[in-house]
Amino acid sequence: MRCEDCRKALSARLDGEAEPVSPDEHLATCAACQEWFAGAERLRRALLLRPAPPVPDLTAAILERTPAPSGEGWGLRIALAVVAIAQLGLAFAQLLGTAGGHGGIHFDHESGAWNLAVGIGLLAAVLRPKTAAGQLPLLTGFVGVLLVLSAGDLAAGTVTLSRLATHVLVVLGLALLYAVHRGHRDRGTPIPAATGGDRTTAGSTVDAPVAKRPRPRGFRRQAHGRHAA
Repeated sequence: MRCEDCRKALSARLDGEAEPVSPDEHLATCAACQEWFAGAERLRRALLLRPAPPVPDLTAAILERTPAPSGEGWGLRIALAVVAIAQLGLAFAQLLGTAGGHGGIHFDHESGAWNLAVGIGLLAAVLRPKTAAGQLPLLTGFVGVLLVLSAGDLAAGTVTLSRLATHVLVVLGLALLYAVHRGHRDRGTPIPAATGGDRTTAGSTVDAPVAKRPRPRGFRRQAHGRHAA
């Protein structure tokens, strides 16, 4: 028997596996294999008896930084749904001609179409709060310009208070849209861990800074054969 075959059989014996051949006869006469087997047994005992390294308890740190449950914020979403439904009602009233004309049929149709789009957008933010972020720039710009122009028209006496009252819905909708967006954003942000007292855990990697990813290099145009030479 070769030493290699004997050591394979001895390794299987140490691992509790079936031995391909019996190594005892070769082991009794080979000093090199005896020394190898003794060293393998010492190594196995050292690995089995070695205590596991201490691991810090990160339970408290993980729980502190766990985001709030996603079920919170329904109060704002319900309020936004009420405003969205009211906005849709105003839009249908204008499109069907039951709200009274303020500037001609086409103007009422145009205003009704816009109010309908705003109502649909607000309702979409109720069902999917992450869509609120995309609506904020447009509605913010519209409401800002609308408030300035409405103040000027009211001062000049070219608009009635009843007409201005129809704009309350979009202003309220913008405020609720921002609140829903902020609540949805905060629920996905980890809570900062405490830095004082006994809340920090030695050896913890929870608060370790995240390594910045390298910025990809721009596409380099392949050099022409004349320039490459």
